[in-house]
Amino acid sequence: MRLSRYFLPVLKETPADATIASHRYMLRAGMMKQNSAGIYTWLPLGFKVLKKIEAIVREEQNKAGAVEMLMPTIQSADLWRETGRYEAYGPEMLRITDRSDREMLYGPTNEDMITDVFRSFVKSYKDLPQLLYHIQWKFRDERRPRFGVMRGREFLMKDAYSFDLSQEDSVRNYNRMFVAYLNTYARLGLKAVPMRADTGPIGGDLSHEFLILAETGESEVFCHKDLVEMAPPGNIDYDGDLQSIVNSRTSLYAATDEMHDANAFANVPKDKQLSARGIEVGHIFYFGDKYSKPMGATVMGPDGKDVPIMMGSYGIGVSRLVGGIIEAHHDADGIIWPKSVAPFGVGIINLKTGDDLTDTACDDLYRRLSIMGADPLYDDKADRGGVKFGRMDLIGLPFQVIVGPRGLKNGVVEVKNRSTGARQEMSIDATIEMLSAEFAE
Repeated sequence: MRLSRYFLPVLKETPADATIASHRYMLRAGMMKQNSAGIYTWLPLGFKVLKKIEAIVREEQNKAGAVEMLMPTIQSADLWRETGRYEAYGPEMLRITDRSDREMLYGPTNEDMITDVFRSFVKSYKDLPQLLYHIQWKFRDERRPRFGVMRGREFLMKDAYSFDLSQEDSVRNYNRMFVAYLNTYARLGLKAVPMRADTGPIGGDLSHEFLILAETGESEVFCHKDLVEMAPPGNIDYDGDLQSIVNSRTSLYAATDEMHDANAFANVPKDKQLSARGIEVGHIFYFGDKYSKPMGATVMGPDGKDVPIMMGSYGIGVSRLVGGIIEAHHDADGIIWPKSVAPFGVGIINLKTGDDLTDTACDDLYRRLSIMGADPLYDDKADRGGVKFGRMDLIGLPFQVIVGPRGLKNGVVEVKNRSTGARQEMSIDATIEMLSAEFAE
């Protein structure tokens, strides 16, 4: 993409209400525009990152055996009354009355609706287990929306739901999602730590939050240091025994301030104790028949008798992850995107737009990097060098190739690694070879 044809409305000044890095940089880098409190328009750069995160989440859900579907944003209040949640959920739920005076709501979550889908079609234990998910926009009317997409009212969520005949079977699906989450966050360039957690309004008696460590985190985290450095499970057999992988994490102490046990933490060796701030980026629950029982979601068991279904739900805040990744990967100059979710792979900076030699070299680089699949953003605008450098650092592409007439006379361009700050001069052919190796990983 040529920057002269792209919509990238960067800001020089930070809006006064943007108090954390992700909020500041998403606004300044032209990733989003606030429409009202906690509601944002996703501009092209931000939307591209959002879709890349969504794709990775989807791929890992599919690997784990989950099946994608799509449920509506607007739900009937009648379903929520069946489970008793319509009145109990609180003011965060946006309640709506349609033109026929039917009570509706903008879904903050989907346990009630997915249970209705299940009970409509599944009648026998022979059709179990089922693991369904969708990626859909949700709305929660936060009392104090703040921190940009980290605490917004409208947000994109991946939520999956499991249906099993027994608690034992349901825990197996819980473990599938636990492991899938570890791999998902690793692919996003994050070290996410699973913490035992309160089940909150979702309910149930088994729950883990996944948190990334960041100074701006709303939760205080206490954990064993080894949890942060554990390698992700990687390519595994999801139909095999996953319990050992789960045990390797859950056997080590980890809890947020809500569930923190000072005595248990004291038993962690002193040199392994870690206390920090964390940002929640996912939450998984097992809640048994909390929804299936009141909604009559049963199947015929092997003995011919009706059996209530055991359920779990598994959420990842897709839009929240955009902010979470920035909180984990930034410096004083701007964002530092991991390659897997960067909006563009390489930024080409033309230091003398209009100069035949420089334009020709940039055009050649742009063509070759595009063919290679590096998805370059070519800054062909007639701005000063300082403006171009600042803008490219702000938007945080993994690599920058800086092209000017002085270097070209010596047969070289300058390549900058945004993450390390390292710079090196090399020929255009060597640059292509080096970047080809980087993006082949």
